[in-house]
Amino acid sequence: MAEAFLIGEAMTGGYGKSGPDILQDCTVAVEPGEIAVIVGPNGAGKSTAMKAVFGMLNLRRGAVRLDGEDITALSPQERVRKGMGFVPQNQNIFTSMTVEENLEMGAFIREDDISETMEQVYELFPILREKRRQAAGELSGGQRQQVAVGRALMTRPKVLMLDEPTAGVSPIVMDELFDRIIEIARTGLPVLMVEQNARQALAIADKGYVLVQGRNAHTGTGKDLLADPEVRRSFLGG
Repeated sequence: MAEAFLIGEAMTGGYGKSGPDILQDCTVAVEPGEIAVIVGPNGAGKSTAMKAVFGMLNLRRGAVRLDGEDITALSPQERVRKGMGFVPQNQNIFTSMTVEENLEMGAFIREDDISETMEQVYELFPILREKRRQAAGELSGGQRQQVAVGRALMTRPKVLMLDEPTAGVSPIVMDELFDRIIEIARTGLPVLMVEQNARQALAIADKGYVLVQGRNAHTGTGKDLLADPEVRRSFLGG
């Protein structure tokens, strides 16, 4: 069987050189055109797994490979150049810059014409075109998330990684963001996402990983995990 396009395989590690291992033999992967979500209880290591894939965590064991290339030793900046688009949960926009300036900052690694990509971002998030001259810090929480995702897309990534994209937004805004994420995946871009709203995330997921204490507890399609009695009882409130 061919290996996944992006895989963090058997990842074991934690923060700092002597900190405890938060991840224990954890594996997550995503294919082109797929939405893969990482869910689990608070403190399960969801965001840590995402950070490990992005190179913000020292792995003691395991490996990260993108499109067949071992990138385990690369820094986050080097991973961006290899094609990783990463949207952290917090402080993910430049509040004093305009929406358009934020998007331009996203294209910092590019030397070609970015106008076509900018247009694609505006088509995906029409409100950003409307507010492109406005300071990003004046936007609503949901609009800020659109700026953050749009900025990551400006790098023309090979894979998009989202850490809690719907944190702190209303249910209506969450649904809108999920609709946009589905649109992004339909273009063929793999999306790996950590999400607190497990039920809603699994409903749009091609693949789901339920983590418990830094380990893979359950893995399956979103539909299968939603239907699994143990997953429902333990993580989805019945």
